[in-house]
Amino acid sequence: MSKTAIIIPARYGSSRLEGKPLIEVCGKPIIQWVYEKAQQAKLADIIIVATDDQRIYDAVKSFGGNVEMTSTEHKCGSDRIKEVVMRHPEISYIVNLQGDEPLIKPESIDEVAKNVKEDKYADISTLIRKITPDEAENPNLVKCVVDNLGFALYFSRSKIPFERNTGKSDFYGHLGIYGYKREALIRMTELPQSTYEMSESLEQLRALQNGMKIKTSVVDFIPVGIDTIEDLEKFKTIVTGVNC
Repeated sequence: MSKTAIIIPARYGSSRLEGKPLIEVCGKPIIQWVYEKAQQAKLADIIIVATDDQRIYDAVKSFGGNVEMTSTEHKCGSDRIKEVVMRHPEISYIVNLQGDEPLIKPESIDEVAKNVKEDKYADISTLIRKITPDEAENPNLVKCVVDNLGFALYFSRSKIPFERNTGKSDFYGHLGIYGYKREALIRMTELPQSTYEMSESLEQLRALQNGMKIKTSVVDFIPVGIDTIEDLEKFKTIVTGVNC
């Protein structure tokens, strides 16, 4: 039976915020906040946390979540997800949900799943949001340009498109959630790093440079990813008194 899985890669080590999946906010670790958002999505049949750390494994088990151990040798979340997928031949579609996005909207998760399941031309799907020209100058915010059908043409840390004539084009920032057809995930993780990927440190460019199609949808929310202490404090401010 063909199934859709949300897989949440989670590791303990982080150069900017060590052990962030287990940091508790309102009595729940961050990984539980993310898992509960995944549970609210309607198009997933399976939710799995993929980790290489026993502490994260135990935490997910403690709140009743589904979790699998993976190799400590993986260099990126996609490789970790592939290891899990290869154990589950029933999984045909995968949503890669980052373990540090506790405020992701369930309907946005479903949008990613829908695009990769229903669009026969889409190997991969993802989300973008409209941003200001000033935001587009930030190299830490990945930008995306798309064709008239919503397929990504390129992703960059640079401001794209370049404005020789101002006000002629909108700017879009990329949100780091992906949907994959099973074959596309396996193919991408087995391809060597591409030149654009190595230049920009953006894994999705490996897929584009090898002719794979990435379908985008525009959403209207600003994600709160937790990479730093400042991000964590912002998240606490948002949820304190609302969800605690």
